[in-house]
Amino acid sequence: MDFNERHRLMNLPLTLHTRPFTSQIIDIHILRQSPPHSLRGLARWNGCDRPFPRTSSRHLLLHFFSVSYPLLRVAIIKEYSALFWTAELITVTGRLAALDSVMGSGAVRTALVVAGRVANDVLSFVVFTLLDVVDGLLCFFYKLADYALEAQWKPCYCSSSPGGIISGSSKIFVLSMISSTKLHLEDISDTLYSRPSFLSETSKTVLDELRRRKLIRWRRSTSPSSVTAATTVTVNSTIIQMLQGKMGSKKSHPVRSWSDCPCDSCSPSGSRDTLFVHAECPKDGSMAEEDVLFIHGFISSSAFWTETVFPNFGDEARARYRLLAVDLLGFGKSPKPVDSLYTLREHVETIEKSVLECYNVKSFHLVAHSLGSLLALALAVKHPGAVKSLTILAPPYFPVPKGEQGTQYVLRRVAPRRVWPPITFGSSVICWYEHISRTVCLILCKHHRLWERIFKFATRNRVRTYLMDGFFCHAHHASWHTLHNIICGSAGKMEGYLDEVRDRLSCDVAVFHGRDDELLPLECSYAVKSKIPRARVTVVDDKDHITIVVGRQKAFARELEEIWRNAKSNSERYSQRRKN
Repeated sequence: MDFNERHRLMNLPLTLHTRPFTSQIIDIHILRQSPPHSLRGLARWNGCDRPFPRTSSRHLLLHFFSVSYPLLRVAIIKEYSALFWTAELITVTGRLAALDSVMGSGAVRTALVVAGRVANDVLSFVVFTLLDVVDGLLCFFYKLADYALEAQWKPCYCSSSPGGIISGSSKIFVLSMISSTKLHLEDISDTLYSRPSFLSETSKTVLDELRRRKLIRWRRSTSPSSVTAATTVTVNSTIIQMLQGKMGSKKSHPVRSWSDCPCDSCSPSGSRDTLFVHAECPKDGSMAEEDVLFIHGFISSSAFWTETVFPNFGDEARARYRLLAVDLLGFGKSPKPVDSLYTLREHVETIEKSVLECYNVKSFHLVAHSLGSLLALALAVKHPGAVKSLTILAPPYFPVPKGEQGTQYVLRRVAPRRVWPPITFGSSVICWYEHISRTVCLILCKHHRLWERIFKFATRNRVRTYLMDGFFCHAHHASWHTLHNIICGSAGKMEGYLDEVRDRLSCDVAVFHGRDDELLPLECSYAVKSKIPRARVTVVDDKDHITIVVGRQKAFARELEEIWRNAKSNSERYSQRRKN
């Protein structure tokens, strides 16, 4: 079957997610002067034996990829060149020698990178399409298991069917069908129940590209329902069921799920509003001059700080500061209520009750990592006069482009559904697949004692396991809602928080980011600086999302001491600038 026949059978417009090559522009007919194993046959496929124009070559090569990879997503790159498409073709067909003879080893490396991206796209499509199916099967399995073991159906977010329609213009609604308690609907992210499958999202992308190219017509609906959509809010049925149990149940502590670990460290007793706080005061018994609050990131615990940075503070810092590291609600040794939605508001309020009120904290320095950076910003905005310095590491801040839905945009940036790098694959599975992530918790977290013994035996107890403890000691219900309601749900609030820190707070702002961070790109920290010009961004070479602290704890401890020591003078300087 020749190329034209294959083109007629499979004429699908497709693209490659890659960066444009704009450094060199070389026409196809130049490369046709290369050895016979290059692109000499390509012209014959197009029915010409002469140097053809660039537009024709692009058209031909685009459809070559349409035939080779018929189900890739569409994303035509604006500034592509003939060299770009030639490198793509020769790489995929394995003819690297032709490119090497023309452009040298640099072009071969570039072609290999492009080929790797193509392979990542194709493999990701296959893997995540299968995971969509597996997650659906696991949903059915857990429905049966929950009913068999707990005699009730547990709600999940697989179905996006609405549970109730509430009309109004404000952001606070009264759910009369549940109780008179007010619910702040903006705290609940729509990514909990609106996560399209990979195949449907790919199809939508293809249709959008066809509409953009005006190959198909699309007429926007003007039905009455779309007119009134601005004042009507649809609440997911799962949220309705959870709130019915939360507000109407007589039990203050509903029974935990059979798939959660029943040990005391994973399910501590006590009030749900009392978080675990690791406090270190001056050893001589004197009163500390200042307080420092440490907030960990996603699926972590206070041990992320107490096992790394705390032991490396100098004697002067230990005598002056009271160090407070908190386990967030649902993580570490803190309570993990099954009737909580783990919203940003709930997390901030529990920190206030467990730390600021319990320890009588009037003013404090803030240090936060990853997800904790969002909570630190919310806490700083709520207590602008109490914050002396703000230090955040790898903040998950993605400025939302105009016209994009904030929650969905952040979800796709944090979890782009790619199999490589591994940390991206892990975050994609956790973010997109409710029942697969529950299975991971069932296998690892419920049996964490066994895994800890295996790990200690394999390493002969030579490796500290505090990072594993932070991962194991969490419940799926807590991590799932925290991820979506804070990281994704805060997309519409981050702009306001950063503006408040810039305009109302005079404290010093320091941002640290690892150059090799594959989970949250370096652009997140620079985006924070664009909103807060006085923020100082420190990029640490050869460090990633975790090793920005772990492995360089001594250096980071010295950096924190310097930030706290200069906080007062920096704050006075910023205040003076604002007055001027």
